[in-house]
Amino acid sequence: MRACLTKIGLLLAALFALLPQAALAQRAGELIEASPVADAPADMRAWRIRYWTTADNNQLIAVTGMVIAPKNRAPSPQVLAWTHGLIGIAQRCAPSLGTTNFTMIPSLSEVISQGYTVVAPDYPGLGSDMVHPVLVGTSEGRSVLDAVRAHRAIAEADAGTRFAVWGESQGGHAALWTGQLWRDYAPDLQLVGIAAIVPPTDLPRNFQEGSDARVRALLTSYTATAWSRYYGAPMSTFGSRQTQNVMTRLADNNCVQFDAKPRLGTIIGILAVQRAIRRLDLASVEPWGQLMRQNSPSPAAIPVPALIATGLRDVIVAPAVVEDFARAACAQGKKISYFSFENGEHSTVARTEAKTVLDWIGARFARYPAPSNCGEF
Repeated sequence: MRACLTKIGLLLAALFALLPQAALAQRAGELIEASPVADAPADMRAWRIRYWTTADNNQLIAVTGMVIAPKNRAPSPQVLAWTHGLIGIAQRCAPSLGTTNFTMIPSLSEVISQGYTVVAPDYPGLGSDMVHPVLVGTSEGRSVLDAVRAHRAIAEADAGTRFAVWGESQGGHAALWTGQLWRDYAPDLQLVGIAAIVPPTDLPRNFQEGSDARVRALLTSYTATAWSRYYGAPMSTFGSRQTQNVMTRLADNNCVQFDAKPRLGTIIGILAVQRAIRRLDLASVEPWGQLMRQNSPSPAAIPVPALIATGLRDVIVAPAVVEDFARAACAQGKKISYFSFENGEHSTVARTEAKTVLDWIGARFARYPAPSNCGEF
């Protein structure tokens, strides 16, 4: 028996010796693996990564993302965390599974030429086998902070601990939550600035005030399906079993592609959901209202200078909601640079106004005094 146990012990020791050390550590922010991306643009090196983070229930989970660094020189000591907008809730929608990040991240070539290492988390459930808790702030923010930590284990990409976070749409929400969680969750990192473009900031209002009813129907389908699975919130709120099934199919079968026409079945499903929820004030129905409120970022919790931007032609995230959030942050004494772009649309403003954002971020890394236009809007 003793000889048998000894053999088992030796076998286990040999097995553990073969496993990556990071996988054994299983600590939030530890890299599990990094796989080079063969088809990265010529001026870039990139890795698909898996790393550990902590879900909002404090369970350790393995999630995915991408790290992109300059190819022909060492990265500067500055990390830019890119937090992507809503692209779906299915595992296959993850940007890191393909080359989406290389076209989705605004002005990426310029970002890389300025020496940044870009850390682009997928968020839990995108690229990983679990429910994607869309617009769940703690889950998003922790996955961003742990991605910044994890990138340091890639020697060719390690750009240190100073970072800024820049996101659009859902990613703007994630960027604000990254700031809200930073000091308590990742004090080993140094956050220098937050850029939140067309961010959902007051979820009860966001679900009511977007002026495009068809888009609102699809976004409600994504969120309802995800939160019913993640929180156990009842889909019966939305009506008949048929309506619930349509919402679930829309959420499970559609990754957002702004440059592609939706399928006929998707259009029919969206119209059906639009009719079913046209009189529904979701924020007034529990537990949905409470979940919306608890996942809305706090204007009082912005810990560093922030750039907040909206586009006046945004029909998805109402510009008035973004402006009210920026005003509330100003009232809390925060350093806010607020931009309202006259021709800005939800799906394009992060790209068309990228230079403004990158100039602002560069000034934060350079330690210039942060501007504020509070009181001017």
